[in-house]
Amino acid sequence: MSIFEAGMMVCFGISWPIAALKTYKSKCVGGKSIQFSFLILLGYIFGILHKILNSMDWVFWLYLLNTAFLLLDMGLYWKYRNNKVPATEMK
Repeated sequence: MSIFEAGMMVCFGISWPIAALKTYKSKCVGGKSIQFSFLILLGYIFGILHKILNSMDWVFWLYLLNTAFLLLDMGLYWKYRNNKVPATEMK
């Protein structure tokens, strides 16, 4: 296990729930890129596969948790994809 990999996963793990909460509260996806999210998802899938095939450790669970929060954020993107302006500014 690399402490640096774990640190990266913790930082991302803090960021995704915050991003999802912000999207949920604002009901707006302006500035978000679903293509970027798919690229991050692909990276997580590769990380999970690496852990399963080569070096299973507790960081595997961080990959799964981060993937779950990323998928939540992506789901909110699809739900609010037509909203480019925050709900508080819509009249």
